This record gives sequence, structure tokens and C-alpha cells, in this order.
Amino acid sequence: MSTTTAPARPRVSTPTVLGGAIAVGLGVLVAGLLATGSTEPPTLGDPGPLVRWGLPVTTLVWQLAAFTTAGLLGLAAFLMPERGSTQRRATAVRYAVRAGVVWVTAGALTVLLTFAELVGAPPSSGQVLTQIGSFVFSLELTRVLAISTLSGLVVTVGASSATSRAALAWLTFLAIFGVVVTALTGHAANAVGHEEAVNAMGFHLLGLTVWVGGLIGLVLMRPHLLEPGRGADLAATVERYSVLALWSYVAIALSGMQSAWLRIGGLEGVTSAYGILVLVKVGIIAVLGAIGWQQRRSIVGRLRSSEQARGAFARLVTVEVTLMAAATALGVALSRAVPPDLREVPPADLVTTLSGYPDPGAPTTADWFLSWRIDWLLTTIALVAIGLYVAGVVRLRRRGDHWPWLRTAVWIAGWLLFIYATSGAPGIWGRVLFSTHMVMHMLVAMFVPLLLVPGAPVTLALRALKPRQDKTWGPRELILQIVHSRANRVLTNPVVAAMLFFVSLALFYYSPAFELALTTHTGHLLMMAHFLITGYLFTWVLIGIDPGPRRWHPLVLLTILFVTVSFHAFFGVILTGTDTLLAANYFANLNLPWLTDPLADQHTAGEIAWGVGEAPTLILALLVAVNWVKSDRAETRRKDRQADRDGDAELAAYNAMLAERRSGGGRTGGGR
Repeated sequence: MSTTTAPARPRVSTPTVLGGAIAVGLGVLVAGLLATGSTEPPTLGDPGPLVRWGLPVTTLVWQLAAFTTAGLLGLAAFLMPERGSTQRRATAVRYAVRAGVVWVTAGALTVLLTFAELVGAPPSSGQVLTQIGSFVFSLELTRVLAISTLSGLVVTVGASSATSRAALAWLTFLAIFGVVVTALTGHAANAVGHEEAVNAMGFHLLGLTVWVGGLIGLVLMRPHLLEPGRGADLAATVERYSVLALWSYVAIALSGMQSAWLRIGGLEGVTSAYGILVLVKVGIIAVLGAIGWQQRRSIVGRLRSSEQARGAFARLVTVEVTLMAAATALGVALSRAVPPDLREVPPADLVTTLSGYPDPGAPTTADWFLSWRIDWLLTTIALVAIGLYVAGVVRLRRRGDHWPWLRTAVWIAGWLLFIYATSGAPGIWGRVLFSTHMVMHMLVAMFVPLLLVPGAPVTLALRALKPRQDKTWGPRELILQIVHSRANRVLTNPVVAAMLFFVSLALFYYSPAFELALTTHTGHLLMMAHFLITGYLFTWVLIGIDPGPRRWHPLVLLTILFVTVSFHAFFGVILTGTDTLLAANYFANLNLPWLTDPLADQHTAGEIAWGVGEAPTLILALLVAVNWVKSDRAETRRKDRQADRDGDAELAAYNAMLAERRSGGGRTGGGR
């Protein structure tokens, strides 16, 4: 008796899938460039067809290569299970190095062609070749692209010799940075609402890097995840990736809509060629979302045991990678086109040119409570931090564990205060007034950490997150690695934390960094991160509940606290008496009609730095004292329990020692 089986469905090889996706991406890129007229020769300074056509192609190639590099390193560091061997990790890293070589090569060509376009001459001309070395880091556009390319070079060289999971994790984050930093270039950086557009593009590129790079990495590593007897590893990897893909999809969709609205400028621009391409890209993103939902709903759960599900997953991934390449190509084509922003933009005044925002006028009492200008990046970070914290508390409650409500309350209050400091009156007038800027500084660096640290987010995360058993680093493992790292031990040394908190304060205000923070978006974000992180570290070493820093004696902590705050107050006193205007090129040139004396406003900032620090200092001192009392009580209870268990052996040994000394002393005296 013979049986017949259905013929096996032919499998599509990985090179065919990726080659087809690249071909589709290049075709969509050409169509997009033709539709928007982006390859037409400019009226003045035509660099030639090689630049007009080659620059979009090299941009697309380096983006896809950078996505792939980051995705493969992320798979190796965080997602792929290991079963006693690091061979699979080594394979992913080897692929990442190859993609990194493409990234660096295409990135270098992109820098060269971009500079040629700015100069308006062919890339092989002496005008370009003799000047690129001198000016590549002087022009913002080429500087950012060069930084991205150098990041790719460091990642590629590092990955070629990296073996540990920690090194791969660092290289993953560096690769992501190398992509996200390019949000400072292109149409986003030149759109109306510069900071909003840059923030949106940053979220967009972050989502694309994780989503596209992770999926391309899955395509490359799929054969290795389906090794005989280890088919369940593909299911585990896809399940973990799908969680990241969901977060990435939300980031891409929301940031894409905001960027499109900023660039199109209104419904009138939708019917233009630019607007139609945007709509096509939105449609592709929607289809990709539907495919992802289909995978999570009906395929991912069956990958462990069903060969049919694995085949369906392979087919969906093929379609998904192709659509992602098309969407990325559309993004490159749109970046080369001029957005049809039909809004009438008034000529920028000096205040707008320097600060990025128009003159807000003299603040009133009501403005301190009612005026808002939402910083979408920082507000999103705050809301995500609140959401993740609440989700962790809910998970604990569902399994019957208790979490103090006061910790949740102070955590939420801390981030709400952060939103107010960055999007309320301190954030608005802090761009033009030194005194209000100092209010924002004090809120973010001293008051916000005072609320966040008692929330014990690390403790909550370690209790709420599930540990992994397959040697990969999930969120819980990553947190533990950071908490117990050498860098954390150094940074959480109370002396180091105090130095970072105060010395960096003085260096910041008395260096060009202050003016850069006032005039550039990148400088502003780095400043906010610096204020929050140094303030959090200083507060953590004093009153932190979370595991991590070695606990110093409370008396030492109180000494460090008062010494640090004394220097902080001394800094305020210096500001109140100085006759030199800090960031003079900025504040003096603002020429606000309602501010007659910027130096007097700087003196007010010094008074704020001097006086406002007293309240959080007193609270910190009280909390350190309270922790001191609690630790003494806990030690006393521990000794009492020990005495109950061993019959007070410690006291008996001490009495025996005293008795022996008395006995020995008596014999010695008698001998004399």
C-alpha cells in the first residue's frame, strides 16, 4: 500500500528575500524621485546627475545597512536563546560586521555626495576634494552624517572582536544612536516647528531601526533558529521581537503622522505629489501593522509546534520585509523633496532665531499656572515612565503582591512636576530668562529626583519582570547588569555623585555649554538629561531604596550633603555678585523689550540657586536621619533575634572576655 504526500512548498532562500526587497526599494525610490521632481537640475550649482541620483541611492543603502547592523546585534544581545553554545551569537555578529561594512561605505559616499551637493560641483572636482576635509565638520548636515558614519565604523570594528553579551549590548545602542542622530538633518530639521519635527523624526528613526533591523535580522537568522531539535528558539525569538515591534509601530505611526502634518502644512498639501507619496507611505505602514497583528494573533503562538505556522510566518516576513524596504525608500525620496507647506510663516525675529521660539512676553502670575508649550519628547518620556510603572504595580497586584501606594504617588508626582518644569512656564520663559531657567534647573535637578527616588523603580521592575532562563538579557537582566556594573559602582559613590552634582553645575554655566543649551536643540536635550541624571544619582546615594549603591554611614552622607549644598549656595552667591553676564552673546542679543537689565536677572537667578536649594536639602537631611534611625532599629532587632536563637552567646562571650582580663590582671599584680 502506497501513500502519497502533498509536494513540499518550495522554500524561498534568504538571499532571494533580501535581494527582492532591495530591488523593490530601489524601484520605489526611483519612482518617488521622479514623482516629486527631486532629480531635476537646480538653477544654480548643479553637482551633476551622479549626485542627484547617487545620493538618494547611497542614503537608502546606508539606512538599510545600519538598520540591519543594529537589528543583528540586538538579536545577539537580547533576543536569541542560547543552548550552551555561543555559535548562534557569533553567526549574528558576523552578519552584523558585513552589514556594518556596507553601512560605513555607503555612509562615507553619502557624506561625499552631500558635500558635493552643498558646494554645487561634481564629487570628483578639485573644488570638492580639496575642501571636504576642512569643512565636513563645519557644516551641520555633513557633520551629522559624518558622526553617523563614524558610529558605524566604531560598531563594525567593535563587533569584529566582541564576544561578550555586554559588549554587544553597548554596540547595539551605539548603532541605534548612529541612526537616530540623523534626525537632525533632512526635511525634519528644516520644517516649521524645528524641535517638534526633529523629535518626531528621532522617534520615527528609532522605531524603524528596531522594527526593520530586527525583522531583517530574523530573516537572516531564521535558518539558524530552526536547527534540528531547536525549532522552539524561533518562536521564543519572534515572541520577544513582536513586543519590540509593537512599541516600534506605535512610535513610527504617531511620529510619522506628526512629521507629515508639519511638512505638508494642512489639507491643501495632501493632493500634491509630496502629499500623495506621504499617503502611500501611510498606507504601507497600515498594511504592515495589519501583518504584524496577524502574526501575533494566529502565528506566533503556534511557531513552537506547527510546521505550517513556520511556513506562514516565512511568507508573511517576506512580504513584510519588502514593504519595509518600500516604506524606507519612500522616506528617502520624501527627504529629497521640498515639502508643500502652504502656511504663511512670518519672518523670524531675532528672539526666534536665537531661541527657536518667538518672544513669549513678560510673564504674569497667571502664566506660571496657565501657560503651556508642550515639549513632546520630554512629555512622552515622562508619560511612558508613568505608564510602565503603573503597569508594573498592576502586575504585582494581579498576582497578589503588595506595593505601597505612596511610592506610586510620589513617582507619578515627580514626572508630572518634570512635565511642568519642561512644558510649563519654567520651560517657556527658561529659554529667554536666566532667572526662570534657574527655576527649571532647580525643579529638574533637585525636586523631581526627590520624588522619583523614593518611588523605587528598580525594585518594582525586578519584582514585576519575569527572569529569563535561556542566557539572554531581557529587561530584568539588563537592569541587573546596569545596577551591578563597575560604572554604576563608581557613579554611585557619594563623593563622585556629589562632585557630578556640583562641579558639573559650575562647569556648565561657566563654559560655552550653557549657550549651546540655549541655542541648540541637541544642547537643550543634553542639558535636561544632565540635570535629571546627576540629581537622581545624588539623591539615590543619600536616600535610595533600590539596590545598587553601597550604603555609607548616615553621618558620612549628612556631611557630604551639607558640604555639597554649601558649595551650591556659594555658587548662587557668586552669581548674585558678579558683573559678568554669562552666555553674553545670547542674553545680550535677545534684546527683549520688557527686560531692561539681563545682568539683574542673572543676579535673581543666583538668589534662586542660593535660596531654593534649602527646602530639598532639609528634606534630604530629614530622610537620611530617618533612615539612620530605621537602620539602627533594624540592627537592634536583628541582634535580639540572634540572642534568642543562641542564648545571647555574644554577650556571654563578652562577659567571659572581661572576666579573663580581670583574672589575668590579678595574677600579674600578685607576682609583683
